[in-house]
Amino acid sequence: MKVIEILEEAAKRVHKNVKHLAGTKESGTDHGVGAGGDISRRIDIVAEKTVLDYLREINFECTVFGEECGMVELSPNPKGFVIMDAIDGSTNAVRGLPFYCCSLAFTPEDRLGSVTDGVVMDLHNGDLYSASKGKGAYMNGKKIQVHKEKPVYFVVGVDISGISSDALPRLAPILAASNHVRHFGAVALELAIFARGLVDVFVDLRRKLRITDIAAGYLIALEAGGYVVDENYMPLDSNLSYDKRISFIAAANKETLAETMRKLGLPNNA
Repeated sequence: MKVIEILEEAAKRVHKNVKHLAGTKESGTDHGVGAGGDISRRIDIVAEKTVLDYLREINFECTVFGEECGMVELSPNPKGFVIMDAIDGSTNAVRGLPFYCCSLAFTPEDRLGSVTDGVVMDLHNGDLYSASKGKGAYMNGKKIQVHKEKPVYFVVGVDISGISSDALPRLAPILAASNHVRHFGAVALELAIFARGLVDVFVDLRRKLRITDIAAGYLIALEAGGYVVDENYMPLDSNLSYDKRISFIAAANKETLAETMRKLGLPNNA
């Protein structure tokens, strides 16, 4: 099997195993603090176990870099890393809000920038987003791309959840200039719908995102023709570390990216 097919099958199994849990009291039971630093919920544990069990079943030679489970070596000679956020949007999943996903990515090296394959499964409705480096982005097998034309409504995604008081004023210009601001609570899925052309800009300057949150969605957004950079107008990259925190700006074209960076008072090399 191709790597992308392995990730897709793992995500489909997660969907099958957790869809009955979302919104239930059982889904939110406390299972201690995970490797990423947040409380692991029952639905997170079931989802991660599903992925790990499947990778073991097919003897996929890799090391799993998981948000809850930490580093799990599945082979003495791994061919790379599976970057796993088995439930992105755990709060939504536990409360029954219909916006949460499974995010899986593969990299042959210990780098975010080396990701070659990514899958984001919308665990509410079963939509499957996927991308392999250099081969485009897809939703349910149909090629997708970011919104290239002038939209009827210019939609800006902005994550301010838990933002620090000193970072919030930086967002004031873009918030004031945007009549249609959205945030749904699962960054991987938000990058997927950005890749699909439903959102024109997405901004997260909180310095809170982990690599597990963004690895798959980042590749899907790039392969759909989007531009995704950090606060210094550089491509996102990092070694696979639980201490690393990321901010980013995603835009559908260079002009929109340049204008967004200008409004945010950030470097603009476009």
